[in-house]
Amino acid sequence: MASRQPFTADDFSIYYVLTECTDHYDPFPVNEADENRPHFQGVTGLRNLGNTCYMNAILQCLCSISPLVEYFLSGKYITALQKDCSEVATAFAYVMTDMWLGDSDCVSPEIFWSALGKLYPAFMKKTQQDAQEFLIYVLNELHETLKKYHRRRAYEKRSIPRSCRKMIANESSIITRLFEGQLNYSIICLKCENCTYKNEVFTVLSLPIPSKYECSLQDCLQCFFQQDTLTWNNQIYCSFCETKQETAVKASISKAPKIIVFHLKRFDILGTMKRKLSTDIHYPLTNLDLTPYICPVFRKHPKYNLCAVVNHFGDLDGGHYTAFCKNSVTHAWYNFDDTRASEIPDTSVQTATAYLLFYSCQPFSIPIQKRKS
Repeated sequence: MASRQPFTADDFSIYYVLTECTDHYDPFPVNEADENRPHFQGVTGLRNLGNTCYMNAILQCLCSISPLVEYFLSGKYITALQKDCSEVATAFAYVMTDMWLGDSDCVSPEIFWSALGKLYPAFMKKTQQDAQEFLIYVLNELHETLKKYHRRRAYEKRSIPRSCRKMIANESSIITRLFEGQLNYSIICLKCENCTYKNEVFTVLSLPIPSKYECSLQDCLQCFFQQDTLTWNNQIYCSFCETKQETAVKASISKAPKIIVFHLKRFDILGTMKRKLSTDIHYPLTNLDLTPYICPVFRKHPKYNLCAVVNHFGDLDGGHYTAFCKNSVTHAWYNFDDTRASEIPDTSVQTATAYLLFYSCQPFSIPIQKRKS
């Protein structure tokens, strides 16, 4: 067995892989060179079990994040398992092991699909599902299975300004350590000017799309973090005025996660009308600067690199998901479309079909070497 690269608790380096599915649309058809390519670690397709491309795309992205891969393949997850709800995490570990240590170009995620389906029967119906919702369910279940309890104070470092304080969770897991961030909302009553603060934990940040045709990820971020004025039916109760008042609300990031996931809100509902926004959103592959949106006290990792993308083709009534991920072994981007995985150039990672963007605050490395028989 080849030696594995040691990992420290704060090593945020990441694998990035890309998979292709075999449903309808194939933007990167497999050619003969792809068919004969050598099998690399983590470059493994996933079988579609019947409209499960949303699951396959999410699994490919999660199974390309090296701290998560290291945690499961090293067996560290076993000591954290909650005995009464260990099936989902164990099944997730099996899939990840097959993808990283197996010799097959394609594996079946059926054991994971079945374990999660017992808790959420909707996923067993073989119908269209939303990849963003599925991701949140998966992260929540893995956290519940692997969480540990801690006795801590409600806030960290009382000397920090109240507007930037981070809440200290009494439950932590590999999921919270990697994916959990915190928003801080400043809420100002426009009558008495009293200011209060509210904290909100997130694992996926849903961003509005401010343009119908074309915009940048920074445009989406600026739209999300701009100050809003709440009036009429949206007024907030002011404890000083003792009545609902018009309020100014502004968000900032008081805890930036090591892996930040952006959900681009392409599915829009206007009254009884539903539509999908096909806006071409330009997003950087490297050096995404979040400095303007992070509380100054916590600007430790303000710049992020893209590591994975979930794409959606089609409309609200039917569609198909694929994933782009960057592999830490080959340093190449791959397209995952269910059973197939093919290498693509960096220039193909920018696409108008992007739905979820995964960014890491540190560059990639190779956390695991393949076992030799």
